[in-house]
Amino acid sequence: MSETTNKSIVDVSGKRFSRILTGSGAFIFIILVAVLFTLLLSALPSIKQFGVTFFLSKTWNITRESFGVIPFLVGTLVTSCLALILAIPFSIAISMFLGEYFKQGLVSNFLRSAVEVLAGIPSVIYGLWGVFILVPIIRSLELKIGVTPHGVGILTSSLILAIMIIPYSASLGREVISLVPGDLKEAAYSLGATRFEVMKNIILPYARSGIIAGILLAFGRAIGETMAVTMLIGNANVIPKGLFAPGNTMASVIANQFGEASGLKMSALIAVGLLLFLITALVNYLGKLIIKRFA
Repeated sequence: MSETTNKSIVDVSGKRFSRILTGSGAFIFIILVAVLFTLLLSALPSIKQFGVTFFLSKTWNITRESFGVIPFLVGTLVTSCLALILAIPFSIAISMFLGEYFKQGLVSNFLRSAVEVLAGIPSVIYGLWGVFILVPIIRSLELKIGVTPHGVGILTSSLILAIMIIPYSASLGREVISLVPGDLKEAAYSLGATRFEVMKNIILPYARSGIIAGILLAFGRAIGETMAVTMLIGNANVIPKGLFAPGNTMASVIANQFGEASGLKMSALIAVGLLLFLITALVNYLGKLIIKRFA
């Protein structure tokens, strides 16, 4: 076979491969646009009915068909941010422990496997664990401090969310910490730096973008979590008045009420889903900017 024939075959294969990649990228874009368009089209009746009031109202009254998203927006942001605050110290500590202090060995393998298993547990299992273990603990605490002993509420759902998102940020953080070049660490040790100083001044700055990426991934998971939060947040369609008060998130209200919804109520629930979609997209975009800034 001549060289010209081989070259033509390679060119044809390259063009086909390029078309497959281009088609795959276009397909993902089409799916994204289709999801956005479907949500927008289905939410249009409620948006026309309530206008901007839908995004500013605190009332969600099914009987009067008066719907506002503020209670669920507040519940989503409070539970997600609180869960992230609780999870960050543990996830960074686990990342440092497995990525630098115990890279190999029986303990490292066991803990690494445990983190992966925790990341793969279905959210409904976390919810059941929270109902049987976490709720009684929170209820006992509420009785001791003189708060209405709901057991469920913002704090309970935030705690379960924190437990759920730790494996995501810890796993990615461990990977980037283990990829720090050994030459940099050895150079620091040769200059008399302690292990703590190497971790603080060499490893963490080098792996900063990856750690931030893991934290943002965990935050996105917390925003969209449904079943565990639905089981533990109390499902009250009001703005929560404290950490122990029941509330609702955008995902939990959709899970609770969509099955029996129709007409304007269904449109309102889809509008809540549209807002959740946009918030998730905004978090991902801001995450890319932050990662680019610290890379």
